[in-house]
Amino acid sequence: MTATTPSQIFTPRVSKDSPPLNRWRPATWQDYVALRDAPAQERMKLAFNQGWLWSAMGGEGINHSGISDLFTMIFGFWAIQHPDPLFTSLGRCLLEKPETQACAPDLVLYVGADHPQWQSVEPRRVDLSRFRVPDLVGEISDTTLANDLDEQKHLYAALGIPEYWVVDVQAQRVFAFVLGEQGDYQLCGESRSLSGLPIALLEETLQQLSAGTNTSAAAWFTQQITSQT
Repeated sequence: MTATTPSQIFTPRVSKDSPPLNRWRPATWQDYVALRDAPAQERMKLAFNQGWLWSAMGGEGINHSGISDLFTMIFGFWAIQHPDPLFTSLGRCLLEKPETQACAPDLVLYVGADHPQWQSVEPRRVDLSRFRVPDLVGEISDTTLANDLDEQKHLYAALGIPEYWVVDVQAQRVFAFVLGEQGDYQLCGESRSLSGLPIALLEETLQQLSAGTNTSAAAWFTQQITSQT
């Protein structure tokens, strides 16, 4: 008999009060593909996990966009200070494991030279049956915190992604998880992918937004990691 690990268990909260495009619902992979490939006037974010589909319409709000860009800058400034190994940021790129999972995390980071590269005539997404999973993914949680700490966490664990961040926009917190031997996420105080980076420093960087901009917060972050080297 095969044991069932936490990463294999997926039981979404289904609320009748939530609009159809903001809750998980039973669906097939073909349902997901139809939404993915349908012409749309607005941006749609999709996720699929073993027979369950989630979708949300609309673009990013100011807070979501600003903090998403802040973390992309953090990746870049960290890479300047730590040029080996290579880091590749592919935030919001669609990741697919055909027939079983799909997602488009706000943050996607590959560590090392073996990162996905698009070839002419190929679909403009990462096929996880051909490429390895990212070393780190993250969600900027402005209005989706409950989903990102529950269903999305199960999805990324099922894909075997080693590290997952949830950035709580309202409370200026960062929940960082690393994948354990049993296939479930455990909270951590230091990044595994960005070796030596304290999660507390990310939260302190978020707090800089109260008196400045995302670029000034990124500059403050750079000063902190420069002084530590």
